[in-house]
Amino acid sequence: QLQLVESGGGLVQPGGSLTLSCAASGFSVNNYSIGWFQQAPGKEREGVSCINRYGGTNYYTDSVKGRFTISRDNAKNTVYLQMNSLKPEDTAVYYCGRGFNYCSKLRNYYNYWGQGTQVTVSS
Repeated sequence: QLQLVESGGGLVQPGGSLTLSCAASGFSVNNYSIGWFQQAPGKEREGVSCINRYGGTNYYTDSVKGRFTISRDNAKNTVYLQMNSLKPEDTAVYYCGRGFNYCSKLRNYYNYWGQGTQVTVSS
């Protein structure tokens, strides 16, 4: 059964770090692009970063450049989002989604989603 499961969220102080995991089952993450999206309360789900099936990191949204890093472990069939220097405006539910060969910032390019993990940045 195809499944994506996010984990690693939590409450962190400004300036802190978290690593989110997106564990896949039912398919291999190195055969598809995987995107990370964030959805803050009352806002649309927006793309944060993506890694394509060839291992290329296609994009980071401007607000996270230099602070977030996406990576993939094929052996664990998992994609990670390392988040450093966290800010209150990073507070959101973070979702991973499965795309196709390449990456897109468009939500509807991704046809399978996990349940999300909450990240709260607050002192």
